[in-house]
Amino acid sequence: MIESLHSPHVARVKALISSRGNKERAQHGQFIAEGLQCAREALTSSFGPKVEVLYLTESGRSRISEAALDLSSIDVVEVSEPVMSAMSSTISPQGVLSICSITDAKLGEIKLSKPSRLIYLHEIQDPGNAGTILRSADAMGVDAVMASPGSVDMYSPKVVRATAGSLWHVPLFTGVSLQDASEAFPTAKKIALSAAGSISLTDLDKDSDYIAIFGNEARGIDALLDSDVVQVCIPMKGSAESLNLSAAASIVMFTLS
Repeated sequence: MIESLHSPHVARVKALISSRGNKERAQHGQFIAEGLQCAREALTSSFGPKVEVLYLTESGRSRISEAALDLSSIDVVEVSEPVMSAMSSTISPQGVLSICSITDAKLGEIKLSKPSRLIYLHEIQDPGNAGTILRSADAMGVDAVMASPGSVDMYSPKVVRATAGSLWHVPLFTGVSLQDASEAFPTAKKIALSAAGSISLTDLDKDSDYIAIFGNEARGIDALLDSDVVQVCIPMKGSAESLNLSAAASIVMFTLS
């Protein structure tokens, strides 16, 4: 059992969750997933990031045992509660922390449904929005989520927590330009949610393939208005002028599904 706070294991995990962890994650193709839910999804799903190292406290091992998870092919490292606290980015860690590998998948390799439903995140910055959108995409059966260059790091601890395990159910691609997305899915019509949209979301042809674009929380989709993107709006009967990005995205995905 690791009891020293100066262990290389502690330093490795802290490097991946630090404020500069995005560079570390990109360089090594690894990220941190905390908690039983993420570990369960990573260990039982045939899709998505794989666990490379699983850190467990005594209480964490009990949680894993109660969930009947198979650890026979996983590198398990037992740590003390103080060590787990030092490695964790949460206030109350569950005693379960995984180092996972970032999936190296290609856009053209994903299996699309008919009609296909794809999500494109254009420079969104809020980790909670990013994770919640991925979670809703999982619930609505979206084929893939793509994030543009300049978007929040989709493998940061806050985003991973916000996905609530859905990171292991939906293909995720980062650093994808809208042109790359268009070339990979040439039959998909590009629509973007905008308050200035003249077409109601409810009037869209549900039999078409779509790439639904959601823009930066502050700037929206201004940078994309010169491309062949159709602006759509959510019809609202109430008095609210706008919706939170993740709430609006969920409505769009539900309607298209």
